[in-house]
Amino acid sequence: MAAVTRGSFTFMRRLLLAHRYKRCCSRVQTGRPDYTRHPHTVFIPQLCSSRFFHTSYVTSGPILPFKLSDIGEGIMEVTVKEWYVKEGDKVSQFDSICEVQSDKASVTITSRYDGVIKKLYYEVDATALVGTPLVDIETEPGPEVAHEEDVVETPAMSNDEHTHQEIKGHKTQATPAVRRLAMENNIKLSEVVGNGRDGRILKEDILNFLAKQTGAILPPTPFHEIQPPPPAASAPSSASMPKMKPPPSVPIPVISRPVFTGKDSTEPLKGFHKAMVKTMTAALKIPHFGYKDEVDLTRLVQLRKELKGLSEARGVKLSYMPFFIKAASLGLLHFPILNASVDEAVQNITYKASHNIGLAMDTSQGLLVPNVKNVQLLSVFEIAVELNRMQTLGATGQLGTADLTGGTFTLSNIGSIGGTYAKPVILPPEVAIGALGKIQVLPRFNSRDEVVKAHIMNVSWSADHRIIDGATMARFSNLWRDYLENPASMVLDLK
Repeated sequence: MAAVTRGSFTFMRRLLLAHRYKRCCSRVQTGRPDYTRHPHTVFIPQLCSSRFFHTSYVTSGPILPFKLSDIGEGIMEVTVKEWYVKEGDKVSQFDSICEVQSDKASVTITSRYDGVIKKLYYEVDATALVGTPLVDIETEPGPEVAHEEDVVETPAMSNDEHTHQEIKGHKTQATPAVRRLAMENNIKLSEVVGNGRDGRILKEDILNFLAKQTGAILPPTPFHEIQPPPPAASAPSSASMPKMKPPPSVPIPVISRPVFTGKDSTEPLKGFHKAMVKTMTAALKIPHFGYKDEVDLTRLVQLRKELKGLSEARGVKLSYMPFFIKAASLGLLHFPILNASVDEAVQNITYKASHNIGLAMDTSQGLLVPNVKNVQLLSVFEIAVELNRMQTLGATGQLGTADLTGGTFTLSNIGSIGGTYAKPVILPPEVAIGALGKIQVLPRFNSRDEVVKAHIMNVSWSADHRIIDGATMARFSNLWRDYLENPASMVLDLK
């Protein structure tokens, strides 16, 4: 009985001390406490002062689901290609969250909030639907979020990794990779016009800004300034010349050997492969008319040889494609029906005012067809600049939706891989396409019946035979061939 009474007394005493401890820690002690009112609590203030810090906590903000927004072009699902964050990472607005790939382009998704990543909803290569959450972000408390609009950079963010820049009262929207690209080239983001959503500055905007400044498009990583040629000087003697190190040899690409597993594997079609199924299925409904010819490029080869050095001095690689594309545009001015589209019911033809000529490009992601916009307004050099830009972006998988949509006519440079003739497939809603074979040095007779060396390229055309007859396709091909065989004649029609 005594043991029970002592236990009850001990429990009540602990409960009383806990109650007084709570009252003590809930108010601020501004002076010496009145011990006459609580003579048995002489040690409680010491306990409160030593443990008050450890019982405090920071309130966290709400956890918000960051949903995949509609990225346009009727895209309803994407494939998650790469995560740039993991659970527990702290992110700021416009930080890169992940890269997703639709059936049209790769898109980098950036954060809308400042906070901490709490959950990733998808694994790499998983399919995410528009409108579903990608991640959960624990945002910062309300007052700090509101104050965030005035913060340009905090001590926790270095100069290389800052994600906000205040410019005349508003922030420039750009991902860290784009900011780093601008910083490496001493470009102020305030001087660059963003063409992304809500004025966001994209990598293409930086490249275009560089092109306007230097007249060249350079690879995004690393960038090197175009050095002017050294002034002519008398050649020094061989004894006084320092020994130059030989240029580093180009590494031979390693060809991965196929691995035999002994088992069949099945995987779903995703991204560009899924888009190809949809496009080619629609193309099979079109009756194709084929036409083939050969083109003597001997004069064009000589012209390009003369212009190649000048173009490279401006930092732009000049291939034959800018001439092929410009000649096609000049031909389309005479045969506008080849630069048209037809509706699904084949009741109406829309003649396109712009010559947005696409170039079929073989990339690590599959077949892509970016197009050069408004070729009818561009010079051969300006077309070369655009091709350099698209080839750089295509090699890194950064071609955007704007580059991959809106085409009106297409050329396929299959000859860069090999082959002579082909059977190109029309890309709906376009009505014509051309495939270019490799350039071969072959014997041909000249006007004096002499056998000479000629640079010959074969071309294969396909046209929508529902609206384009064979004579139209043949006349266009003849005009295109004449421009290339006599490149000086293009000068007469250039605007």
